[in-house]
Amino acid sequence: MVFDGIIISIIVGLFRKGNLRAFSQLNLKWGWVFPLLLLVQLTVFMLQNNSEFLGQLSGSIYILVYMIGLLFLFLNRKNPGFILIFIGVFLNFLVMGVNGGRMPVSVESAAVLDPSYIEALKESLYAKHTMLTSTTHLGFLGDVIPISDPYPRTQIISIGDIIMNIGIFIFIQYIMVRHPLAKKSGVSPLSMKGGEQG
Repeated sequence: MVFDGIIISIIVGLFRKGNLRAFSQLNLKWGWVFPLLLLVQLTVFMLQNNSEFLGQLSGSIYILVYMIGLLFLFLNRKNPGFILIFIGVFLNFLVMGVNGGRMPVSVESAAVLDPSYIEALKESLYAKHTMLTSTTHLGFLGDVIPISDPYPRTQIISIGDIIMNIGIFIFIQYIMVRHPLAKKSGVSPLSMKGGEQG
């Protein structure tokens, strides 16, 4: 859902006659951490079902990734929208943390997905997710909100995802439309002095 939020925000920014100029000089503390955390999550997700050892560690790895990500967001909290992103990520971190490092998924909501996903979920083959049951803690913060037609990509999301994507939208709209560099026309890259200071 994060990628969806980014793409939608950029499209809206372009419709608002914004531009991507300020992104080239975006200055975030620990800016290198974000792509690294995405890479770690993607790698673990792709390999966790092929390695029993990695599968057992995956819950702890996801929690560690979230903790580092929260620190990154806190350090950059002065940027527009980052407080909401922090809250959204924290809610996802909280529900995963109290459920063994896995995100609870509502089977009823997952009915909009391919049936094979539900079967795999019941067999615990997706180490980042687990089936929401009566013993799940804070289940309402899990993936319980289905999204389907007319939205082009069927999926289920959490309350944290929604809050996080609102923050992403605010941040990208600021960068594309309201940032001083976005308002300038014909600016040479050499004259750009940087983005927000956290």
